[in-house]
Amino acid sequence: MSATAASNRLIGDMPKIGIRPTIDGRRGGIRESLEAITMNLANQVAQLLSEKLTHSNGLPVQCVLADTCIGGVAEAAQTAAKFERAGVGLTITVTPSWCYPMETIDTNPSIPKAIWGFNGTERPGAVYLAAANSAHNQKGLPVFSIYGSDVQDIEDSSIPADVEEKLLRFAKAGLAVATMRGKSYLSLGSVSMGIAGCIADESFFHSYLGMRNEYVDMTEFVRRMDLGIYDRHEFERALQWTKENCKEGADVNPEHLRRTSEEKKNDWETVVKMTLIARDLMIGNPILDRMGYGEEALGHNAIAAGFQGQRQWTDHYPNGDFMEAILTSSFDWNGIREVYIMSTENDTLNAVTMLFGHLLTGSAQIFADVRTFWSSDAVKRVTGKELTGMAHNGIIHLINSGPATLDGTGRQSKGGQPAMKPFWEITADEVQACLDATTWCPAVDFFRGGGFSTDFQTLGGMPVTMARINLIQGLGPVLQIAEGYTVDIPEDIHHVLDQRTNPTWPTTWFVPSLTGEGVFKDVYSVMNAWGSNHCALSYGHIGDDLITLASMLRIPVNMHNVAEERIFRPSAWKAFGTAGLEGADYRACHLLGPLYK
Repeated sequence: MSATAASNRLIGDMPKIGIRPTIDGRRGGIRESLEAITMNLANQVAQLLSEKLTHSNGLPVQCVLADTCIGGVAEAAQTAAKFERAGVGLTITVTPSWCYPMETIDTNPSIPKAIWGFNGTERPGAVYLAAANSAHNQKGLPVFSIYGSDVQDIEDSSIPADVEEKLLRFAKAGLAVATMRGKSYLSLGSVSMGIAGCIADESFFHSYLGMRNEYVDMTEFVRRMDLGIYDRHEFERALQWTKENCKEGADVNPEHLRRTSEEKKNDWETVVKMTLIARDLMIGNPILDRMGYGEEALGHNAIAAGFQGQRQWTDHYPNGDFMEAILTSSFDWNGIREVYIMSTENDTLNAVTMLFGHLLTGSAQIFADVRTFWSSDAVKRVTGKELTGMAHNGIIHLINSGPATLDGTGRQSKGGQPAMKPFWEITADEVQACLDATTWCPAVDFFRGGGFSTDFQTLGGMPVTMARINLIQGLGPVLQIAEGYTVDIPEDIHHVLDQRTNPTWPTTWFVPSLTGEGVFKDVYSVMNAWGSNHCALSYGHIGDDLITLASMLRIPVNMHNVAEERIFRPSAWKAFGTAGLEGADYRACHLLGPLYK
């Protein structure tokens, strides 16, 4: 199995990064002495970003440079026009010198922007940076301020490590903002079992994310299955791949509720068809046009989707667990490819959280219930055994009925340690290891229509970030973040704890990194402060990237365990208070309002 070629499966070009070299516009020796130095600095930034960043679909990130240095309003307008034509979604201004701030800044209100003011003394770019920050803040245009900690000589075009870190963090988050803009969230069904997160809040999607909402009733799956509106050849190939790679697990249902072999055979065929249909609904399929279904071939340009399932669907048809697990994995019968963001129970807010994580990392996301906090004492009471190692302060059981990506088994590796990687880094052996670590158990009794749920245990030792967006009446969206690690626990302890909920579902044992303060004083407090029944889990400690992204979208963060020195927000946030950063974040987001007004 090999990786499919990187491609953009959605409508619209991938956003580009605009690089704006600004300069002291005074002629007669000043500008002339700075032209080459300034443009060289801009080229260095463009080279860095192009070499170190990749879009989540595997395509390279492209930078667009201004045609000239920007010394005044005319050149600023010429650059803005060029960037609009080129599809620039975020801008970075660079300069080693003083410039005229009001004449040279980027005034587009809807795209993220940053300024790197060179820390030098000959023609102090830092002075311009401070003045330009002031201009942005007076105009209500948040800007990220990048200022290196060490003085450089003006001829030095190297990018210091601390500057590079901020450039990359800003660019990753800005690309995520620009990639979401204009795309769709597709609700396949409506509200599942009264879960409020299933409600597609159009104001949130439009005003904060720049996205539109699309809706398809679940009966569309029935129509397409009954009329054969899917690629029949791909279905046969997909079904064969499924038979060869998806081994059936234990049936824990009582004898009188177990489905017959023939019923299970039909269930497998149905869930494979559902997977093809959901994907086609999201992004379209040209094969359908050749079959005479031109409208269906177009899809909904959905960068994320959710499937209601329970209960109207699952009381009669096989559940969506196979569909959700395969789509959110980095591979299927077509090879290794970018994941699809598909939320179980149509939890729109968890889907958005998963989308954030995927756009920032390029890797798959684990969807899970935040099910149970197990203290060391409780574990000892029910198992007679002690939790040790990283788990000794207690563990959180992340588990759900099946849509957890198979990447979540942890059978990919980086540096010899378990990982979840972007698809272009995954090997065929790692795919097989993920498949081999997963069994597909016949659905339990409350899935009356049958189906299969993934069952695996995530390997311990992965650095991960648990996150969730919640909507609060009168406040709007807020983001929760908890960095931590997956942990292994002894099999005999896992077995007892797993049997108390549902042994046919995938389990990730999670331990947040504790700070000793606030809601991160202990593991119980993290669980107790979590704002919903669901979470998304990303590989890596990406809390800092999530905070930067949230500030761009004007979404405050109401809990996190990210060290203060890793937090990067627009410079205006400091004006709202420097002693209590959480309160300053809330005040800034409230005053500025959502990005798309």
